[in-house]
Amino acid sequence: MDATTITFEIAGPPVPQPRARMSRSGHVYTPTKNGIGVLKQAIGIRAAMEAKRRGWEPTAGPHEITVEAVFPRPASHLGRDGRPKASAAAFPGRNCGDNDNIEKGVWDAITNCGAVWVDDTQIVANACRKRYAAPGEPARTIVTIRRPPP
Repeated sequence: MDATTITFEIAGPPVPQPRARMSRSGHVYTPTKNGIGVLKQAIGIRAAMEAKRRGWEPTAGPHEITVEAVFPRPASHLGRDGRPKASAAAFPGRNCGDNDNIEKGVWDAITNCGAVWVDDTQIVANACRKRYAAPGEPARTIVTIRRPPP
């Protein structure tokens, strides 16, 4: 990997950013019971560590980002041998969240760490892939950030 790219993984199931909610009193908040806070903290720490290791300073230039969300298969998808049943879904559906919500949590965490970019509006190309982990593969979130040449 070259000096224009950093990649890191966060162990554990990916967590989509929940939609903002409004309380009865009119206060707007983002629910955190799904564990998004812990995931965002881990992403921020790892992004800052990798940026420092690569000698990156936060820039106002363009960035490209790829997020791969590897979800654990539900137990109901697995046969007695631990392999997916023929009837199991081929890809994660609604129960795993929308791609944009998975990306949003990652982008916010990287913005808040302050080590990569100034604002996530600098993202000029992005991709998010959701998939189930293969048998024996751990659930995780894989993030790749690239600074394209000027």
